[in-house]
Amino acid sequence: MKSSADRILTTHVGSLPRPDDLFETMLARMDGKAVDEAAYAARVRRAVEQCVRRQVDVGLDVVSDGEMGKPSFITYAASRLEGLQSREGFRPSPFANTRETADFPEYYQSALAQQVSARRRRALTVCTGPIAYKGHAALKADFGILKAALAGAGAAEAFVPSIAPSNVEATTPNEYYPTAEAYVHAIAAAMREEYRAIVDAGFVLQIDDPFLVTYYITRPDLGIAECRKWAELRVEALNAALAGIPEERIRFHTCYSINMGPRVHDMQLKDIVDIILKVRAGAYSFEAANPRHEHEWEDWKRVRIPDDKILIPGAITQSTVLVEHPELVAQRIARYAAIVGRERVIAGADCGFASFAGSNEVHPSIVWAKFKSLVEGARIASARLWR
Repeated sequence: MKSSADRILTTHVGSLPRPDDLFETMLARMDGKAVDEAAYAARVRRAVEQCVRRQVDVGLDVVSDGEMGKPSFITYAASRLEGLQSREGFRPSPFANTRETADFPEYYQSALAQQVSARRRRALTVCTGPIAYKGHAALKADFGILKAALAGAGAAEAFVPSIAPSNVEATTPNEYYPTAEAYVHAIAAAMREEYRAIVDAGFVLQIDDPFLVTYYITRPDLGIAECRKWAELRVEALNAALAGIPEERIRFHTCYSINMGPRVHDMQLKDIVDIILKVRAGAYSFEAANPRHEHEWEDWKRVRIPDDKILIPGAITQSTVLVEHPELVAQRIARYAAIVGRERVIAGADCGFASFAGSNEVHPSIVWAKFKSLVEGARIASARLWR
């Protein structure tokens, strides 16, 4: 993957707001309704082309397809894995009963009523047999659409997000494997096919793993030590899936998800950073811009970061509709450049915008205004760091 050789490069996390008409068709497909599949595929193709063009036009360097064809950055995997079965009804959100909802019930009752509608309910899917990868055709189609959109667009590089095994495990109950360890390793072995295919197709692979740090929030019955033990096993499974793939072609992203709440119970970076750095990746993308975690840039000074690793701190956040001032973005970038050097910093975002289709907590117009500030801030930082 490219580094910031002569200026600070910019990127984001992956998911971007889908067009309303595309979301409506996607929703119908998820509900099992008949749709014109050829027309749907053509609409996804146009959406990706428009999304890539807009990323380049706003000045982003390392772009994605915006996950235009995925209903969710997590649940898309259910359609690409054998051994999973849909059931009647909907599964509860893993964030329904957390440390946050226990302390702020009035807020979350009102907020969830607005943010989590029936249109975003997730179908109940469980593991009932051996896990195997079957998404080759869908993956090939994604690659073709993205490559066509990139042709002549002028992006410096492109990445493709893919979900970490632990997130499939956490959102898909296991009824087949004898242990949680066996289950997550089986998912990892299957997802390895997707990971390798992304790199073989010439893209940077981004592993999305929000549950690595959000597991603590969702399990108020467990302490830090128990959550660290849980995370260690999941990183072990992920690394097994990544074995043999060049680390410089992999970037790892973790975050606390889209949550415009108090977030006083987010796991602290100091309690998990050493485990994050065990992931076989050439770059690490993480939350660094929201007010609950911005101070943690100092924690990166206290750990040993290998000399060949790149940091992708969030310089803008999805946790507020405030558009960050470019000068603030530049200051955030400079903090990390002082820790690992300017060449090893890429300016990113805290999390995706619209990680689930239709989940536009941040209005699309504000998303693009934030990206404009990200790019302008990177230019300011570059002028200072290379003068």
